[in-house]
Amino acid sequence: MAGMEEQRAALGGPPRWRRPVPPWWHGTQGEEPPGRQGDGRGTGGPHTGGLRPGRPHRPWLSTALCTALVLAGSHFAARGQHGHREPLDGAAYALLLLACVPLLWRHRHPALAAYGTAAATLAYLAAGYPYGPVFAAAAVACFSAVVAGRRRAAWTSVGALWAGNALIALWLYRWLPPSGDGPSSVGRQLVVATWVVAVVALSELARARREQWARERAERAQAARRRADEERLRIARELHDVLAHSISVINVQAGAGLALLDSDPEQARTALTAIRAASKEALGEVRQVLDTLRAPGDAPRAPAPGLGRLPELVGQAAAAGLAVEVDGAPPPLPPGTDLAAFRIVQEALTNVVRHSGSRHARVRLDHGGGALRLRIDDDGPATGADAGGSGNGLAGMRERAAALGGVIEAGARPDGGWRVLAVLPLTTEEDDR
Repeated sequence: MAGMEEQRAALGGPPRWRRPVPPWWHGTQGEEPPGRQGDGRGTGGPHTGGLRPGRPHRPWLSTALCTALVLAGSHFAARGQHGHREPLDGAAYALLLLACVPLLWRHRHPALAAYGTAAATLAYLAAGYPYGPVFAAAAVACFSAVVAGRRRAAWTSVGALWAGNALIALWLYRWLPPSGDGPSSVGRQLVVATWVVAVVALSELARARREQWARERAERAQAARRRADEERLRIARELHDVLAHSISVINVQAGAGLALLDSDPEQARTALTAIRAASKEALGEVRQVLDTLRAPGDAPRAPAPGLGRLPELVGQAAAAGLAVEVDGAPPPLPPGTDLAAFRIVQEALTNVVRHSGSRHARVRLDHGGGALRLRIDDDGPATGADAGGSGNGLAGMRERAAALGGVIEAGARPDGGWRVLAVLPLTTEEDDR
């Protein structure tokens, strides 16, 4: 066995009949071999038998059914026209086949199929052979050409077929078989014209419906991509807000614990306790955010945070050395607005801890006129080049407010401090519905 494996490896792997084949080998429509996608040529290699992957398949079954209908129908129709039209012979059957064969290429070359079918049908009628379902092939070719977007070719071919048939029936019958044939009535030609218009109108309706379905599919796909992008941004904002706040608290407490480890072990223990509490809370919130990535339909395992947890947030800020004064009470808020307000206050306080030299901040809540106003102030001075939170945190706050129809204003105060002002609507469009 070892020798066989070595020989197989030396020959380039498993036998050719057991090697995996690409999907296009099995005739998957619309796919081309690697390296050839998008060029529209797709020339077949030596192992494809001359097939061209990436092209629509020839409609063998429908063409065979249409050919059987035309041949059998013409055979039976000829019995009722004996003595009035030329009898069916080999040339007649050849013309009937010639009118149906182009249907095999109606998907790849719809215009050529329409012209070829119309020409063969007109030649059949000019030879004086019996009327019958020979027009079915022209109708199928016209339908395929219109649906494929080759409307001019469809209209031209069908119009030429009708005009040629009318010319033969009204004038050229004198010189064409069968002998002794009389002119056709104008009313009969109007009936034929009505059928031609009906076939083209049905084709146009099918084309319009197909384009509408394509637009609807594209709109659904675009909406799905937009929802996916919005969900991705929402998760990114949640993770940023949770981790930035908790890690800032942990960083401050870790620095205090290291500074007091030798001189005041009890205070260092307190700092370590605060670190454990902050990390536990961060893990819980991160787990809650990641729960949204589970199977669709699963409900969150814990309610989303809101302004009801503002005292807890103030306590965490106090553990990080930031005294927070809260003025006002939050009104009843929709879940989305409640979460956005909490995250905005959390990010603003995190920015004070990270980027401000002030150890005191003020949070004011006010509501009226259908809006909630949040104002977070610190006295500064700013520390660092990105003072005030000019990175993802401020962008996330603005995105949260904009998603609800609110606004965020952030900037330095004249006295040297920093202010974040958020105005959020108390009701959203989803709540109104």
